[in-house]
Amino acid sequence: MGHPFLIFPKIFEALGLGHFAHANIHVIYSWVAMAILLILGYLGAKSVKLIPGGAQNACEVVVTGIEEFMVDITGEEGRWLFPIAATVFLYILVSNLLGLIPGFFPPTADINTPFSCAIVVFVMTHFIGIKYHGAKYYKHFIGPMWPLIPLFLPIEIISHLARVLSLTFRLFGNLMGHELVLMILFFLAGAFFAPLPIMLLGVLVAAIQAFVFFMLSIMYFAGSMEHAH
Repeated sequence: MGHPFLIFPKIFEALGLGHFAHANIHVIYSWVAMAILLILGYLGAKSVKLIPGGAQNACEVVVTGIEEFMVDITGEEGRWLFPIAATVFLYILVSNLLGLIPGFFPPTADINTPFSCAIVVFVMTHFIGIKYHGAKYYKHFIGPMWPLIPLFLPIEIISHLARVLSLTFRLFGNLMGHELVLMILFFLAGAFFAPLPIMLLGVLVAAIQAFVFFMLSIMYFAGSMEHAH
């Protein structure tokens, strides 16, 4: 997809890496999203106080709220999964929001980024299943009775693989659609006034899509923790 102007590819061009930059725009802006999260994490940890101020209180309310929402779904024993689930959520949220900044590109609007996040969730889901059930995790795939294995096994395998596609295309489709609308408005009506309503809507879309990805991920984690029926 073309874009009116992107800052970091221009920087890479000046360094003689233009071919890499234009072929891997999503990778470059994934690095940008990670750098933003690292910097915010460093600044947040640096300013932590025993008696929190307003900003720290607000951050603690947000983090605690997300964590408690997750524990309501997974149960108390799933609290240890919060760091990876929250990391995926924050990474996707920041990546989505990058598209609202002139000169930036949301890496989640390239299918490779949502796919890589979906693969992480897929692998983690089955890691959790094996961790909690060991070899008996196979019972999640064979159904309640042995004679039903030929029916249940392919259905379960397909459904688990479909989760990757579902997570990938839901996120990719929404972000790509938003980027296309913004591009059309950029070209038709200018770079500042016309896209503003779409950009405001984009903030909402970015947050909702990150939350949906997060919610589905923890539901998959919770499912792998449960005993097979």
